[in-house]
Amino acid sequence: MATFHFDLVSPEKLAFSGEVDQVDIPGVEGDFGVLAGHAPVVAAIRPGILTVTSGGKHEKIIVLGGLAEVSEKGLTVLADVATSLDELDRAQFAETISEMQEGLKEHEGSELDQALARLDHYKSIQQQVNSTAMH
Repeated sequence: MATFHFDLVSPEKLAFSGEVDQVDIPGVEGDFGVLAGHAPVVAAIRPGILTVTSGGKHEKIIVLGGLAEVSEKGLTVLADVATSLDELDRAQFAETISEMQEGLKEHEGSELDQALARLDHYKSIQQQVNSTAMH
């Protein structure tokens, strides 16, 4: 299988850099996979789990929004936050979800819709992290 270069960058660090076979990205308009030779595209990403496939191994990384850019040079994801499942503090993540639920009372109208959508994304991540399929 042909490989391509992938960089995952967050404000804190370069979370991943290297040659990969495939990257599956949680896009705002739907999840999508990138393989070598993918057409150029820029897409917004939503909170979710990004999967990097290289040499038959899968690495799952939680991203909390950002942008993905596919070019002739490869794929670059600029993530607001990027945390590997090994680094995730599950108790803190659960606390963040609880705080988001409490904060819903402060929103109304389109703000409430956005807050609910973000909460749903976080709960989906939590469910995937806690499922046996993630191990």
